[in-house]
Amino acid sequence: MTTAERSTDLTSLRRARELFLRGQQPPDGVPDEVLAAWKRARFFGVRHDVGDPAPEAAGLVDSPLLAAARPVLDRIAGTLDGGGTSLVLTDARLRVLWAAGIAPDHLCRDLSEERVGHNSAALALHTHRRAEVHGPEHFLDRWQDVSAVSVPVRAPETGQPAGTVTVATGLCGEGGQWAACGERTEYGRHPGAPLAEAVAAAVETELLSRSRTAERLLLDAYARAVGDPGHAVVALDGRNRLVSEAAGRLLSPDALEALERRAVALIRESGSGRPTGLADGLEGSAHPAPLPDGPDGAAASLTPVSHQGSVIGVVVVLESSGCPVPVLADRRDLGLAGGSVPWRHAVGRALELAASGEPLLLVGERGTGKTSLARELVADALLVDAAETELGTHADVLRTGRPLLVRHVERLAPPDTATLNSLLAAHPNVPLLVTYTPGGSPGPCLQRLLDTLAARSVTLPALRERPEDIRELLTSLTPSPQPGHPPLTWSLDALRALERHPWPGNVTELAHLVRTLAEHRRTTGPVRRSELPDAVREGPAPRPLTPMELAERSAILDALHLHGGNKARAAASLGIARATLYRKLRGYRD
Repeated sequence: MTTAERSTDLTSLRRARELFLRGQQPPDGVPDEVLAAWKRARFFGVRHDVGDPAPEAAGLVDSPLLAAARPVLDRIAGTLDGGGTSLVLTDARLRVLWAAGIAPDHLCRDLSEERVGHNSAALALHTHRRAEVHGPEHFLDRWQDVSAVSVPVRAPETGQPAGTVTVATGLCGEGGQWAACGERTEYGRHPGAPLAEAVAAAVETELLSRSRTAERLLLDAYARAVGDPGHAVVALDGRNRLVSEAAGRLLSPDALEALERRAVALIRESGSGRPTGLADGLEGSAHPAPLPDGPDGAAASLTPVSHQGSVIGVVVVLESSGCPVPVLADRRDLGLAGGSVPWRHAVGRALELAASGEPLLLVGERGTGKTSLARELVADALLVDAAETELGTHADVLRTGRPLLVRHVERLAPPDTATLNSLLAAHPNVPLLVTYTPGGSPGPCLQRLLDTLAARSVTLPALRERPEDIRELLTSLTPSPQPGHPPLTWSLDALRALERHPWPGNVTELAHLVRTLAEHRRTTGPVRRSELPDAVREGPAPRPLTPMELAERSAILDALHLHGGNKARAAASLGIARATLYRKLRGYRD
């Protein structure tokens, strides 16, 4: 595209914006995303001719992000003097934390769309990637001659944007009008893009360094407090949880949540500016407190852990006044873990039916725990897996009064199914347990068996229907650590990703993930979201995908994983343009 053509595009966009502001229909050719942004600004009540969109913001906001970014930004600020380039840092709420090289008439304290309309910082925060907005694409009059590029700064704990870095210049660069609407890849990136990306990367590195230091201090404090494996200790920082086995037996999920709220409150109180008087890495005095939902007489002592003069976490020591801590059986293989209403209802109904010693049908998707629950209901049952062996003479065991558990009854051969039908017709009260995974249309023999057992059937909920059980299941599925190694724990962001995943393989799929991490993980500290499989980390697609889209999405995620998240290299390995890869990823989320 020539300079004259670019200039024409900008002129057309200016005219379209003027028509829009006068309440007239803009002509065709205005990019859909720009027109939608203008409409949002009108909906929010933004004035295009406003002087200062946020006059009540008297000064720049202080934050942990700014504390980490300031050494990087201060080194860059000196190079911007008189260069016509501005550099701006915002937090995740798009409040300006730091700015240099920016003209006073262009400075705004709040870059949210609700305040200033379309801009690159708001776009980058929304899309989680680099974004550019040029000249008349802006809604404000004051930015009609400004071109800006913004890059999100990602938090190391979650991978989510903690803020943005923006580089802004005049609309005209060397060589003429380089900014225009439409596909900008035809005439290159914003000339400030390398600077914005470099600053964002440097700030992320500083955030990661600080996060690792704080995590190490919290982990060390937890290890000192545990001392002996029998001590009940929890370490919390609002993102991570370290829970000893003894604490896991004492604490209900509600009690753990309550302790975490107290820990977060103490951390926020420290962040209010009051000095703690603690040396880095040293714990302060303990704060005794009653333990909610715990055994009688139980109490919790909260001890803050400090770093750089601020509380970065809390170590909780649980104590019981002379009351022995109940020791629970090893529940790694139990089918009873979970406290959600759907799960408790199903288990309660199964226990009620199994107590009579009569036939019982357990129905559910693959991996929901049908066999595990059946084994808990009747411990001495003879197990026959129809997927691996024929029923044969095993049915005769029922005549002796011993329970028979038939797994995968949908895979029984018709003669074996007929045998069970005949047996139930002659002896309707035999102790028969059957698990059934719905799938294809059952044949007449199987349908008759299902109809016979329908009145004594229990349907187990899928794991996606009881996400609140994920955390308890993780505890029951996690193997005991090797001597000298810390237990497998989970960051809050990883837990949220696990709770949002649809789990097509249900508990079996979750158990495989936990076992794989426990056996092959080489890092320390809580499991982060970035360590989870791509499908779990990325989250479920918000709409049903076609088989072709599923295949494409899987290939793209595999390529991104192979190339460390580098989208350009992933696109090249797949033989598609980077813009195509971005478009497809956006399409899977729509």
